[in-house]
Amino acid sequence: MQRVCFLLKVKAELAEEYRARHETVWPQMLAALSASGWRNYSLFLRPDGLLVGYLETEDFGAALAAMAATEVNARWQSQMAHYFEGIDGGAPDAAMVPLTEVFHLE
Repeated sequence: MQRVCFLLKVKAELAEEYRARHETVWPQMLAALSASGWRNYSLFLRPDGLLVGYLETEDFGAALAAMAATEVNARWQSQMAHYFEGIDGGAPDAAMVPLTEVFHLE
């Protein structure tokens, strides 16, 4: 199982709205994530907009590609894009660059 952690930057003035949007993630989006191999997926948001994401999957590239092939993900990403800094109009999931794991305790 591959553990993946990534950072993104939510616009600070939209951080609370972004958090609220995740209280009602569409059931179709949740189903697509699960079907695409995303497990134990969490997002953590600091008040200044720093977003830390964590997930486990067999193959992160394959999990991203599987989500990219879904219509529900395209709709979700287009609605979420305006919340982020530094993605230049792109989809937020395209900016998810995994951090290098340097330590893990089981």
